[in-house]
Amino acid sequence: MDMLKILSAIVLFFLFSCSGEKGKELMVDNVTMEIASPFPPNQVTLSESWIRDREQLNTWYLKSLDADRLLHNFRENAGLPSGFQPLDGWEAPWIGLKGHFTGHYLSAISFLIHQYNDSTFLNRLNYMVDELLKCQQAFGNGYLSAFPERDFDVLEIRFGGVWAPYYTYNKIMQGLLDAYIYAGNETALEMAITMAGYVETRMSKLDDQSIEKVLYSVGANPMNEAGAMNEVLYKLYKVTNDPAHLALAQLFDRDWFLKPLGNNENILSGLHSNTHIVLVNGFAEAYPVNKEEKYRDAVVNFWDMLINHHIYANGSSSGPRPNVITPTSLTAEHWGVPGQLSNTMTKEIAETCVSHNTQKLSASLFSWTADPKYADAYMNTFYNSVMALQSAQTGKCVYHLPLGSPRQKAFLNENDFRCCNGSSIEAYAKLNSAIYFHNHSTLWVNMYIPSKLNWADKGIVVEQTGNFPENPEVEFTVSTMNSSEFELMLFIPSWAKRVEVFVNGEKQKLKTKPESFLGLKRKWENNDKVNLVFEYDFHLKTMPDDENVFALFYGPMLLAFESGSELILKGNHESVLSKLSTGEKNGIFHLKNNGSTYTLRPLFNIENEMYGVYATIRNY
Repeated sequence: MDMLKILSAIVLFFLFSCSGEKGKELMVDNVTMEIASPFPPNQVTLSESWIRDREQLNTWYLKSLDADRLLHNFRENAGLPSGFQPLDGWEAPWIGLKGHFTGHYLSAISFLIHQYNDSTFLNRLNYMVDELLKCQQAFGNGYLSAFPERDFDVLEIRFGGVWAPYYTYNKIMQGLLDAYIYAGNETALEMAITMAGYVETRMSKLDDQSIEKVLYSVGANPMNEAGAMNEVLYKLYKVTNDPAHLALAQLFDRDWFLKPLGNNENILSGLHSNTHIVLVNGFAEAYPVNKEEKYRDAVVNFWDMLINHHIYANGSSSGPRPNVITPTSLTAEHWGVPGQLSNTMTKEIAETCVSHNTQKLSASLFSWTADPKYADAYMNTFYNSVMALQSAQTGKCVYHLPLGSPRQKAFLNENDFRCCNGSSIEAYAKLNSAIYFHNHSTLWVNMYIPSKLNWADKGIVVEQTGNFPENPEVEFTVSTMNSSEFELMLFIPSWAKRVEVFVNGEKQKLKTKPESFLGLKRKWENNDKVNLVFEYDFHLKTMPDDENVFALFYGPMLLAFESGSELILKGNHESVLSKLSTGEKNGIFHLKNNGSTYTLRPLFNIENEMYGVYATIRNY
């Protein structure tokens, strides 16, 4: 350790050792631990708002599903009687991924049980776990899945040839682990442990060369996609402290991916996006456990590569592959050449799973660093990707969120059960996450969503109200039995050039700057109020490789043109922005250009209309 690192460790020791925060860890030798901790899900509840309405659409859909149909393929695979109709789509009996959605389902309802103590979901979860246990016991070797065990045999011989058995196995393991962590089901934990034992037994029979081939997934749409096996195994280790689970998790961390990222080599071009972003989320789970610098570097570097070179204006990514090998890679699901996005605007960009996992990664990095750039990325992805991919009328989600022109959202049927349906039911069951973070003396507010925070350790309740982002004013009310001193850190996004701040009705003389936190440190009394009033303006984001291709924003909201034609504009950036105006109704905007008047709305309010996001200036 050099002298600079020694001095850094000493300084950080005095900064953090006095906090006494449970779970708070020291930053030593450039190893960054958690600075800003997220709250347990049951301490943050959504209040009435359009966000809460979206959550309820998802909850209604989850309750409409039949547990026995979700279990059918598992029973059939285990040789047990079912008598129920199988699911459709990617859960149909002849599809290799069958069983993955059931894993997502267990995770989603576990989150909601933890938040709302929902007895309907709790009874259903306990029933499903008990029935899945019967399936696992029927196999007798720890195996549990809806696809046949021989798929693993094929994978280990051909290193492909079957559709991603570890991907599906991971979803089931994660669902069971979440059933334990969030719903307290002890049986589910034992089942997840037994599933891990099955994987350990299989891997122990393979030599290093075979394991490398099983997990080497650099091709187009890799059939050996391993999912987030490393992530779920690290999470399992955090529960069990069993060294075998740690060793197994590390087995899924492959040097061909980890080392280049740790060395800041952008190797993303041509990779299948969701196959690899979940591995990075696994590295993020690994780092607090193993404290190895290469894991932290890999996560930080990957995020920088993604955000700076592969992300569209709404914080999402994935599209056509530079070297087209499969039909899907012609239009979707891969990362392209860094910084070259203007020629990727197919109808199948921005896969929903990738958006969810990008958001998850930004939240992890914020917890390590409390850096506002991660909060900024999270907010953008939340409003302009995640909230834009669900129908506000039906709750259906999209697989892809196209941003070219003209485009239309292709909402998946409720019985399709693709990977993005599964990711979405989890995401919409966790809309209360990443709003607030804390340590013993600081409360960060990263998202402006009507909600109630019960900061149990301090005996404080913070209620947030408003209709952000369509209304730029947000109010916070602090409730406490006794005076309490802490610093309230309010996020100022990158688009916010001016913000007015009021404490108990008194305007504060405070300077704010974009992409920062505004700190209010005081002894808080019962019923203290804080108001934020953001000033919105129109601004744009250009494609990194073509400044004449751009997307328009109003404050935090990405705007979509209501148009069935290709968006070709005249003028320049300044003249386009100068001709934008707010409409007669909230959430409606107009642009006058080249003799036409365009109507625009936030992308998250687009339903079945033809629309366009990126426009192109052509002055010839």
